[in-house]
Amino acid sequence: MKKFKIPSVPPTTSKCIRFPNDVIENVEKAITGQNCTFSAFVIEAVRVALENIEEEISDN
Repeated sequence: MKKFKIPSVPPTTSKCIRFPNDVIENVEKAITGQNCTFSAFVIEAVRVALENIEEEISDN
């Protein structure tokens, strides 16, 4: 399983999505003082989740 790392800002495309307020607060706390945007954090989290799903599928 890949370890999650806070990413630097990659090129992105705007996409509208709603998040629960507590998730927003926790992400903002996690990226405080980092060279990372909210979007970059979420993108990396989704990438890691997708890789984990692919690994689970290939293990079965």
